[in-house]
Amino acid sequence: MNAKTFRYWTHIVLTLGLLLFSGEAMANTITQNSSWTIDRPNTSTKYQVVAYGDSIYAGYQGSLSDVSKRAATWVQGEYLSNAWGTDIEVIRRTKSGARADAIYNDKIVGEKSYMQSSSAKVVAFEMCGNDFLQARSNFVGQSGACDFGVLDTALSQCTKYQELGMQAINQYATAAKVKMIMNLYYPGYDADNSQSSCTVNGATINKRDRFLPYFARSNFRACDFARKNGFKCVDSFAEFMGADYDSNNDGQIDSEALRWSATETEDQYVARISSTLKPTLRDANGHLADPSTSYDYLLSDNTHPTFSGSTIYVGFFGGTGTGSGAPEYSGSQIVNGKNPIYNKYGHERAGWAHSLLNPASP
Repeated sequence: MNAKTFRYWTHIVLTLGLLLFSGEAMANTITQNSSWTIDRPNTSTKYQVVAYGDSIYAGYQGSLSDVSKRAATWVQGEYLSNAWGTDIEVIRRTKSGARADAIYNDKIVGEKSYMQSSSAKVVAFEMCGNDFLQARSNFVGQSGACDFGVLDTALSQCTKYQELGMQAINQYATAAKVKMIMNLYYPGYDADNSQSSCTVNGATINKRDRFLPYFARSNFRACDFARKNGFKCVDSFAEFMGADYDSNNDGQIDSEALRWSATETEDQYVARISSTLKPTLRDANGHLADPSTSYDYLLSDNTHPTFSGSTIYVGFFGGTGTGSGAPEYSGSQIVNGKNPIYNKYGHERAGWAHSLLNPASP
């Protein structure tokens, strides 16, 4: 058996094993780190983007051994390389399947040395997706009277470690010009629009109606903590869940109208997202660029963002992948801060949203 065939069958076996644990909502986790240098011509100056998180930042795409290269923070790094005219090394320290506590303890604190580098000019993190995936999975499997404790716990743990993560990054990332957190989009928004198996006062409830306020509270807290701790907030919920035109004729583009606002209280934000603007929310599998053009922002697992281009090999059972290469979009290909595919894939959209917060200079 040659190496290519061996690797193919290994991927099949590992993927089947992963599916036995219901995708990312599994009890197990796997390290999927990468370090890739965007190598521009005519420069030897290099700065770093350091990102901590779960499978979203990892670029998970259904394989334990390969991740998407053009994941969100890689795309951000490409925009940064173009703006600064320098090489950018994008360092992703991630653990797919990990909950917020593991991202904080094992990655942000456990691997703090990466953000302590004098070259680390942007530090970003995301977490909590697995906390809510596992809580939702637990809730869906309930019978009898509904127990919302699993959802409450997911929210409280998310809240706790979002704030701790910012405090740690503020302590360690002393050379960073910008620090940022990305909040949560809602994967499975349409799939959750069904009745529960458990009951409240003898009646089933709509799962999406119950879950949406939890996402909203988590997202408000992420952005509000960012405001209080000198971070920027990448609002992936607004970018993924709202159309890029004014569908309800309220005078605002839907994705803009959904953004977190520092002028609101948490309850006001939750009401706006889960009630007032709820009719404008759309499953990210059919993100609308205009009334007649849609793009799929989620892979077939209905969880992870779609991506463009190649993958990075990170090891037989996960590990760390490295490499370098020229930017794929630069110069005249980037118009008004947007590459030609900025809104066509989930990771491209997230990376562009990150780039809006990039520092003007190193």
